[in-house]
Amino acid sequence: MEDTELKNLWKEYGNLVEEVRILNLQSWVLQLQSFEYMQTAKAKSKLNALGRQKKWLVGLGILWVVALLFLVVHSLEYRKIFFVVSVGMIALINIIGIIGYIKQVVLIRQIDNSESVTEVQQKIAELQSSTLWIVRWMFLQTPFYCSWFTTPDMALHDVKTWTITLPVFALFTLATIWLYRSINFKNADKKWFKAFFRGAEWGSVIQAKRFMEEIDEFKR
Repeated sequence: MEDTELKNLWKEYGNLVEEVRILNLQSWVLQLQSFEYMQTAKAKSKLNALGRQKKWLVGLGILWVVALLFLVVHSLEYRKIFFVVSVGMIALINIIGIIGYIKQVVLIRQIDNSESVTEVQQKIAELQSSTLWIVRWMFLQTPFYCSWFTTPDMALHDVKTWTITLPVFALFTLATIWLYRSINFKNADKKWFKAFFRGAEWGSVIQAKRFMEEIDEFKR
């Protein structure tokens, strides 16, 4: 009789432990779901603010490109060939940059609180990579700001074009190539990189990414 009672007590204890374990697991799942929703909402809030900023940049960029193209169209003559090529390249680079910003705005709008954590993390990573690419791309216009004022007559007869303008253009070109190759995730911890990316645009993406990374830390 005592053995039977002991077995029953042990069985009841085992059932109780299993019920407690299930309740704890359910509680943890609810906490995780709540934490995931909260972190995703915080990340979305940061990105929404960033999206509004990018819309303004797109609008200003379009106005800037229209002004540049107006200048190009009204400068189509031989003596302004350097101006046309330089401003034309600046306009082209800005057009591609604007397209990149529009894609980012669309990507931000696609991020929703109902998506899985993995999907949100993937889109934030895509947004981060896109931000780096756009910065690299926009730097390519820098050398052309050093050549727009040159004319064919200056190139043929003015010594300053070869002793000042050309070296400056070459210097900015080399700096632009270095920046294009160096702006990547591998250099994210370097001081010059942080100096370039200290603004709200990059900071908002990093903060959103950290909010999502905290979910993985919570799971661990």
